[in-house]
Amino acid sequence: LSLSHCFVQNHVLMTLTFYSSAATVASSPRVPFHPLASPARRGFVSFRLTAKKLPLRSHGASSLSVRAMSELVQDKESVVAASTSFTESSNTRASELNHSRTFLDARTEEDLISGINKEKEAGRLPPNVASGMEELYWNYKNAVLSSGAPGADKTVISNMSVAFDRMLLGVEDPYTFNPYHKAVREPFDYYQFVHMYISPLIDFKNSYVGNVSIFSELEDKLRQGHNVVLISNHQSEADPAVISLLLEAQCPYIGENIKCVAGDRVITDPLCKPFSMGRNLICVYSKKHMNDDPELVDMKRKANTRSLKEMATLLRSGSQLIWIAPSGGRDRPDPSTGEWFPAPFDASSVDNMRRLVEHSGAPGHIYPMSLLCYDIMPPPPKVEKEIGEKRLVGYHGTGLSIAPEISFSDVTADCSNPNEVLSVYFKISKCINLVSPSPLCISSFMDIFAWYMAGERSIQPSSVQVGG
Repeated sequence: LSLSHCFVQNHVLMTLTFYSSAATVASSPRVPFHPLASPARRGFVSFRLTAKKLPLRSHGASSLSVRAMSELVQDKESVVAASTSFTESSNTRASELNHSRTFLDARTEEDLISGINKEKEAGRLPPNVASGMEELYWNYKNAVLSSGAPGADKTVISNMSVAFDRMLLGVEDPYTFNPYHKAVREPFDYYQFVHMYISPLIDFKNSYVGNVSIFSELEDKLRQGHNVVLISNHQSEADPAVISLLLEAQCPYIGENIKCVAGDRVITDPLCKPFSMGRNLICVYSKKHMNDDPELVDMKRKANTRSLKEMATLLRSGSQLIWIAPSGGRDRPDPSTGEWFPAPFDASSVDNMRRLVEHSGAPGHIYPMSLLCYDIMPPPPKVEKEIGEKRLVGYHGTGLSIAPEISFSDVTADCSNPNEVLSVYFKISKCINLVSPSPLCISSFMDIFAWYMAGERSIQPSSVQVGG
C-alpha cells in the first residue's frame, strides 16, 4: 500500500511538472536572451595535459578552441613533467600523445568529412562508426545553423572537430566505465566539452525552469550533508547536460555534482561514450535490454548488484545528488496520436531508491522532477536492441521543473485502504487522458492540481525563464 500510493503520487507530480514545463515553453512570452554568466561559461575549457588554461572564443562564435587544444596535445614535455605515478593517469596521457591528429587539425567541413574517410580507409574507424559520424555531422550542422546565432558555422566546425577527435580516441583506446564513474575532467575536460556541444542546440529564449526556489532548497540540503534523489522522466541523451545548462545561472552546484543512473547503451555506443565520460554516472543495465542476449543476463544482474552497492556506499557518505528515471528508458509519443506522456515508472525502482535513502544514515529527500528536451536529440520511435541508433539533432526550447519533496510517511498516513489508492489512481488517470498536452488545454489541467505546484511566477534571469 505504501509503495503503491507513493508511486501514484510521485508519477502524478512528475506528470504535472512535465506538462507545466511543456505549456510554459510553448506559450510563455519571449524574454531577452543573454549568454549564460556562470563561471563555467565565462571561463575556460581546460585540456589539462599541462597546467595551462586557454581562453575560449565567445559562445556566439566558435565554442571550443581546437587550435589551442592541438597545441596542448603537442606539448609533450609538459605532459611528461605533469605526469603522475598513477597507472590510469599515465595510460591516459600516453593514449592522448599517440592519438591521431586528423580531426584536431581540421579547419573546414571538407577537412572533417575527408578525415572520416581517411580514418576509415586506414582501418582506425569501423565503417558503421564512420557513417554514423558523418550522419551526425550533417544533423548537428543543420540544427546549429537553424538557430541563426552569429558564427554558427564556426561553432559547428569547432565542436564537431573536438567531438570526432574524442570519438576516434574512444575507438583507438576504448574507455571502460566502472560501476561508479566520475566525470573525466583531465587531461581533457569532458564535462565542459559536453556543455559546449549541447549549448548551441538550446533555444534559451524559449526555455523555462519551474520552481527554481525548490532547486535552491535542494542545493542547501546537499551542502548540509543531506542526500537528495531526483525522480523524473527521461527524454534524450542530452538530459544531464540540459539539467546543468538550465540551472547553471541559479544553481551551478547541482549540475556539477549530480550523479546520473545510466543504462549500458550510453557507455558502449562509440558516438555516445565521449559525452557520457563528462558526467558522474552510476552504470546499470536497463530492464528493457536485460534479456537481449540470454547468455549475458547473469552478468548483467551481477553488474547491477555491484552498482547498487556503489550507490549505497555513496549515500552513506552524505551530500549525494542522484538522478534516476524509473521508466528505464526515454519517453516516446503515442504512435497512433503523437501525443506525449511520460513513460510509465517501474515501481520497484522507486521503492529501491526510497529504501536506499532511508537506510543511508544521512538525512534523505526525494523530489519529483520533469524534463522537456525531446526535440534536441529525439530517440528512435521504438526501443532498439542493436547499439548504434540513428541520431537526430534539433535546435529547440527546453523545460525543467521540480515539485515539492515527497514525504512517504505523510502520503501513506492519509490512506489506509488499498481501494482508495486505486480510486485515486483511476481518477487521476482519467483526468490526464481527457486532457490533450497542448498549451490550450494544460491550463485547465493545472488548475485542478495547482496546489501541487509551488508558486509559478515568471522572472527574468540572465538566460532562461524561471518560475517560483
